[in-house]
Amino acid sequence: MTALADTADADADALFASHAEPDRFAVLFDRHHAAIRRYAASRLGGEPADDVAAETFLVAFRTRGRFRTRAGGSVRAWLFGIATNLIRRQHRDEERRYRALAKLPVDTPPDAGDAAVDRAAAALMRPVLARALAALPTRDRDVLLLVAVAGLNYAEISAALGVPPGTVGSRLNRARRSVRKALGDRGES
Repeated sequence: MTALADTADADADALFASHAEPDRFAVLFDRHHAAIRRYAASRLGGEPADDVAAETFLVAFRTRGRFRTRAGGSVRAWLFGIATNLIRRQHRDEERRYRALAKLPVDTPPDAGDAAVDRAAAALMRPVLARALAALPTRDRDVLLLVAVAGLNYAEISAALGVPPGTVGSRLNRARRSVRKALGDRGES
């Protein structure tokens, strides 16, 4: 038997034993948490990755009775499947937030002067911008928001997402083009 097969068998043994002895589940956490965390970080970044990794094991523990029917019997694959579903849920939630923001009414303050005009113009653009952000592929939106909201540079984004700087540049360029098109080239992205 190979080391991988031995690990897979030990994982299954620990999972099945955890039905009678819940503490045995800790073996799976110890063995796979770092890999699940790295995977989530590659998809979500730091803090959300911590949450997804923790929730992966919580969901796995709660649903361990259904294990046999999933992932072809591999506990490792089953855990990555749970993590992937949680990551997808995070992305859907983010898209919903942007769509909801796009539907908010435009409120203009009663101030006068250039600042009021700027705020009014920004308020008018908010729904359009939110729709444009919701329509972006997640990878492109992540890069755009890391620049626009977090103020990261290419090298920092590259490190945060685990992608080459050239990939950051191409994703940012694609995102900016999409947002400009959605804004009708009226605004700076």
